[in-house]
Amino acid sequence: MKNLLKGENLGLFLLSLLLFSQLDFAWWVYPVLILAPDLGMIGYLRSPRVGSFTYNLTHHKGLASLLYIAGMLYSVDALALAGVIMIGHSSIDRVFGYGLKFSDSFQHTHLGWMGRQRAART
Repeated sequence: MKNLLKGENLGLFLLSLLLFSQLDFAWWVYPVLILAPDLGMIGYLRSPRVGSFTYNLTHHKGLASLLYIAGMLYSVDALALAGVIMIGHSSIDRVFGYGLKFSDSFQHTHLGWMGRQRAART
């Protein structure tokens, strides 16, 4: 199951590249912006509860899809770009095992515990 989910997310990452190629932006824009959704981690400076909210907001594929669709429907390239970047980033994150966060700890994700927390809990 784990490999199936990784394959699905790799496919979504590749889809984000295809969708990006349909937008009117230079290719260098994608690699420059691909880490932008991680700015959602700034909320962790306030607290794990705020951090999990801001992180999950910037890594939510449903929101990313809505941004992309709205951008395409209303011809707002920046919205479509934001959606594509969020989809690509979130998908590749999940390939590498980074999931949406619970509010108790950055290491507690919907995919399980990360790092040392994982080793301590298994």
